[in-house]
Amino acid sequence: MNDRFLQHIESLHPSFDALLACIPFTFSELPKQLPDAGIYLFTEGDRHLYVGRTNRLRKRLQQHCRPGSPHSSSPFAFRLAREARNIQKASHTPKGSRKQLMEDLAFSAAFGSSKMRISNMHIRVIEESNPFRQALWEIYTAVSLEALRR
Repeated sequence: MNDRFLQHIESLHPSFDALLACIPFTFSELPKQLPDAGIYLFTEGDRHLYVGRTNRLRKRLQQHCRPGSPHSSSPFAFRLAREARNIQKASHTPKGSRKQLMEDLAFSAAFGSSKMRISNMHIRVIEESNPFRQALWEIYTAVSLEALRR
């Protein structure tokens, strides 16, 4: 294995442990001081559900939770709404598309409820500004925790 890549891989688990050791907060408790870029983790109860990465952490967390955020900015909420409505597979045709689902009142309500649910989940964040390491870390964390990814 390439030595530089191996160094990145070997640093993933200590960073993973640091993420899990972070004191969690909810969206309403969003700290005034957050790193600009990093990895974030949504946890509900003892289940780690979603891991993502961003270079605009505060804004990204708001997009997941804000009632007015569209489905394109809230993929986790959209996925939770699909689960709530028992829609297992994404459609790549107009029938069952994201646009059509959002026009369905029951689905739209489930989507809004999902954003509210996310706003009550515990959030952990850790700083990482290197996009290459963000990508590796996001995958490592999602696989390790069996959480959904972006």
